[in-house]
Amino acid sequence: MGGAPRRPAATAYVPSALLLLAVLFVGRAAALGDCPTALHRHAAFFDRDGDGVVTLSETYGAFRALGFGFGVSTFSAAFINGALGSKCRPENATSSNLDIYIENIQKGKHGSDTGSYDTEGRFVPEKFEEIFAKHAKTVPDALTSDEVDQLLQANRQPGDYKGWAGAEAEWRILYSLGKDKDGLLHKDVVRSVYDGSLFHRLAPNWSSPDKEKQLEC
Repeated sequence: MGGAPRRPAATAYVPSALLLLAVLFVGRAAALGDCPTALHRHAAFFDRDGDGVVTLSETYGAFRALGFGFGVSTFSAAFINGALGSKCRPENATSSNLDIYIENIQKGKHGSDTGSYDTEGRFVPEKFEEIFAKHAKTVPDALTSDEVDQLLQANRQPGDYKGWAGAEAEWRILYSLGKDKDGLLHKDVVRSVYDGSLFHRLAPNWSSPDKEKQLEC
């Protein structure tokens, strides 16, 4: 079993690492029927009231709940909602341009990733297993920092600079959040990111139990 995830120190992350959450960590259950995809279960953590729209204040609050300080949380909220609001916005939307509509969150998925989510946000077990089959060479079912680097290099698509940056940010912040005392990022911790359970463990009081129950299939 993997080590327990660590809460982030308030000054531990540079702004580029926040691309992780800009790409992935917003979601909605209600708009996706009775069984939301893994991506949306993962992402629904940020949609605190479950209304299908992630506001600037919700993004800020989620960062604070995860242990980030005022400055990082403020920057993150502005960056994430600014980047994804227009991409995920329906044509008939009338609310703020900074609101993120979860029904379209798959439009924020970047390239140069592992393929563990498909284009609809469904979890792909075969691609997830490939991460560790190809790169977990030091300890079975865990990644070192160097092995995370190798994973990122292997997944880079030529000329996909935004995808490179997104993947780098995602995996670096995940490694910082989830590594154990020996510097190992265990498979079970990584898996818990894909369905969002890691974030609920780190900030158990952020989302309501009723909303979490809606996300179960």
